[in-house]
Amino acid sequence: MTSVFMKAALDEAVEALVHDDVPVGAVLVKNGSIVSRNHNRKEVSKNACAHAELLVLQDAFEYEKDWRLTDYDLYSTLEPCVMCAGAIMHARIKKVVFSAWDFKWGGFGSQFNLNDSDLNHSLELVYEESVFYQDLLKRFFKDRRST
Repeated sequence: MTSVFMKAALDEAVEALVHDDVPVGAVLVKNGSIVSRNHNRKEVSKNACAHAELLVLQDAFEYEKDWRLTDYDLYSTLEPCVMCAGAIMHARIKKVVFSAWDFKWGGFGSQFNLNDSDLNHSLELVYEESVFYQDLLKRFFKDRRST
């Protein structure tokens, strides 16, 4: 069963398709409420750093007026890439929930693992599988390869 927060992230992922971005969505949650939600915007912004996870972190940094987000959980449709995983670790996020593994760029176990006990911060990782999202992602890349 998909959580309400993952459902919001999935809705954001679908929004990324509007401007031909890889369908990744993310929401940032504090005390059971969504504080920020966004989706990949690399294509529309022409910015390689415009990943959904980084965009929601930036919103929270501005909201909190601090870089420490120790009371936040992040929900992302795709396992955060190594760039996003690094930012998430630096921000001290409490928990990351994702619904598909990223076997090329994943930063939390599939390719790299930045959630290492040797670091000064570790977080809870939760895999919340979404067949809907996995199919959406496969279709997106299949369509891109055929054009």
